Amino acid sequence: QVQLVESGGGLVQAGGSLRLSCVASGRTFSSYAMGWFRQAPGKEREFVAAIRWGGGSTYYADSVKGRFTISRDSAKNTVSLQMNSLKPEDTAVYYCAAAPRGSRYYTGPMNTEYDYWGQGTQVTVSS
Repeated sequence: QVQLVESGGGLVQAGGSLRLSCVASGRTFSSYAMGWFRQAPGKEREFVAAIRWGGGSTYYADSVKGRFTISRDSAKNTVSLQMNSLKPEDTAVYYCAAAPRGSRYYTGPMNTEYDYWGQGTQVTVSS
């Protein structure tokens, strides 16, 4: 019922910035927990950032804390990931994920058990 579409990826030089966006459709956006994950070739998908549905609490992986910021705009059904001071290690496909409040599948913001996933957007950071 929910479709997620990521955008904003691209190639950027180390130290630069990118802003990723995830647009949701099919249901109200404000009642969903939203997460960002990334996956590099040959590696498992890892947590990047998440934002809760109610209080707006945010969570970040240690590797991106202080550099990345997650936010949401309910009026536009959009969640964004502002990425600053990018490093080559940030190179990966970035995925948007969503979980409705009350989901029995969702186990926490940092886990991969989200109900819905986008197809991803490529972020490449050159040295």
